[in-house]
Amino acid sequence: MKKHQIHPLAQVESNEIGNGTIIWQFAVVCKGAKIGEDCNINSHTFVEDGVVIGNRCTLKCGVYLWDGIELEDDVFVGPNATFVNDKYPKSRQKPPVFLKTKIRKGASIGANATILGGIEIGEGAMVGAGAVVVEDVAPGAVVYGNPARPKNQGIKVGLFSPSF
Repeated sequence: MKKHQIHPLAQVESNEIGNGTIIWQFAVVCKGAKIGEDCNINSHTFVEDGVVIGNRCTLKCGVYLWDGIELEDDVFVGPNATFVNDKYPKSRQKPPVFLKTKIRKGASIGANATILGGIEIGEGAMVGAGAVVVEDVAPGAVVYGNPARPKNQGIKVGLFSPSF
């Protein structure tokens, strides 16, 4: 059984890190975060207390996951993708409840995409680089643009073998 690997320059406070997961330098993982097996958490990432990450997920550099965000298994999040968990942020004022955002199994999020709070990205969906996602994304859909819109005209993207 392979244990997880944490770079000595990472700050990891969570005890719930799955076997085979690698956490690189300058990553911060807060106490209540849950990270599955065989994940790759790149440098300069942040995972807050209420985050759940499934198995075999990848967070590229510059990804910050806030309370209320859940990634199911096999999710890819590209560099500098941005997530939001509060519709009306104010300095030093937490909302009564953070918005819940769910990224379903096998979904991929491109570099610099912005995912607003309370969104669900469907299984196997693909969000293009730089997209601004303001509403739910259907399973297997390919979306890009600002605001993100479906571009594959109903063609399903295979969970592990895109067919576009």
